[in-house]
Amino acid sequence: MATAVNNATEKRRRRNQLIGVVTSSKMQKTIVVRVTRQIRHRLYERYVHVNKKFYAHDEQGEARPGDVVRIVETRPMSKLKRWRLAEVLARRTSVD
Repeated sequence: MATAVNNATEKRRRRNQLIGVVTSSKMQKTIVVRVTRQIRHRLYERYVHVNKKFYAHDEQGEARPGDVVRIVETRPMSKLKRWRLAEVLARRTSVD
């Protein structure tokens, strides 16, 4: 029985992690995280910032807009949510 559990954990792939900024936390148990990547433009060979929005599950509702968070890939929880909040890395420093 123990070997079956070990084999299952070995077969499970490592989950993707992303770091981004919370843009919205107005939904219940859901946050919107903006992840910014830098890609090199093929023609102009300059680095371009590309933003993408991810919906993530926040069970305790601890994330606030402006916080830097780490999100982890998980099973589909709804039509748009495929990520969950792993931890809050930094709190927003300025008050709007």
